[in-house]
Amino acid sequence: MANSLKFLIIFSLLLTSCKDINKMQDVSLDAPEGMIWVESKSYTKGAKNQDGYAMMREKPSHDVYIDGFFIDATEVTNNQFQKFVSETGYITIAERKIEWDEIKKSLPAGTPKPHDSLLQPGSLIFNKEIKEIVNMTNYFQWWKWQPGANWKSPEGPGSNINGKGNFPVVHVALEDALAYCDWSNRKLPSEAEWESAAQGNYNQAIYTWGNEVDLLNSNANTWQGNFPVNNESIDGFEMIAPVKSFPPNTIGIYDMIGNVWEITNDLFNVNYYSELSLNSDLKNLKGASSCYNPSNPYEIQHVMKGGSFLCHDSYCASYRISARMGVSIDSGSDHTGFRTIVTPEMLLNK
Repeated sequence: MANSLKFLIIFSLLLTSCKDINKMQDVSLDAPEGMIWVESKSYTKGAKNQDGYAMMREKPSHDVYIDGFFIDATEVTNNQFQKFVSETGYITIAERKIEWDEIKKSLPAGTPKPHDSLLQPGSLIFNKEIKEIVNMTNYFQWWKWQPGANWKSPEGPGSNINGKGNFPVVHVALEDALAYCDWSNRKLPSEAEWESAAQGNYNQAIYTWGNEVDLLNSNANTWQGNFPVNNESIDGFEMIAPVKSFPPNTIGIYDMIGNVWEITNDLFNVNYYSELSLNSDLKNLKGASSCYNPSNPYEIQHVMKGGSFLCHDSYCASYRISARMGVSIDSGSDHTGFRTIVTPEMLLNK
């Protein structure tokens, strides 16, 4: 969609009293550079009936209505994040000194302090050297804490992002994404907004391209082979791919499935869907009011969407629009990024 494309935004301006007449004003807005308009619409959020991979935290499905907004056509890239850092001097969480007194607040009482060698700035990276898995429920076997890993050194000391300006920025936590949003006059999408964008011109699709799982490898960067010991890279990529390496969805948005998980603005609660009042008007949902994840009861987590290059049907099959997982608000990894949205009101009021 060309940047010069105009959208006619009709909205009412409420005057000083609720008794005053609403005035209608026509406002013509340019699509912000690199963003796509997502029309107001109703769609089915959550697990679809024919989706055999759907998990309980994705159920029950529910029909929602979401107002229109603009969304980044791609995940925020290294080039974009570099500009933000250059202009603000911002330091990400992964680059900051680790304070044990703060970390232990989100851990069970009595958790012993790790060795100081582990309490160094860094982030989680996928362990590419793993050759054998004993128990698939123990994901620590394929993850490792890498001191010195951050957005500009994604594999740790000695690595860099030279020549990778068009790759998604990773090793960013919620606070980092929100700081970028403040700088750019953007915000993170709610989970409902994210799914609305992913659906594109559909309203009940399992994937961004429809319902055909056989089209996965040609439409998304995920894992092929024996997870997590052997990625056959049938889709052409062993790890993260540059943005726009795969076809967009029906309205021109890239990589909403696979590549990197995307942080949303919603708190993660595994019971949120089951506690919704499905008989009520579900319009512009803003997510759960509290966080709950029995697997990590001491963490505050936000919903992340879309899956990543590590997704495989033998483990999580999160390369589906309805898939949802929790991510700690104070940590990142080499398969987690974000994209932003902006509403017409935000553009008019900046």
